[in-house]
Amino acid sequence: MSPAEDEGPSGVHCRLDELLDARGMTLTRLSELVGVSVVNLSILKNDRARAIRYSTLSAICRALDCEIGELLVRAD
Repeated sequence: MSPAEDEGPSGVHCRLDELLDARGMTLTRLSELVGVSVVNLSILKNDRARAIRYSTLSAICRALDCEIGELLVRAD
């Protein structure tokens, strides 16, 4: 099985919940700001995403006023 087919943990944790909480923002509001569905943001938030577009990553970081390294961290 190749790494792309692996459905196990990716070793990356998304801190979206923590960043939203710190900013008093809802997932729904973030969805409106970045143009990504609540369902897709929820997948990302729950560490179930298998990929993310750079443009989406950039839009999320812009909306949350954070750096990529604050949003995505290693989960060893």
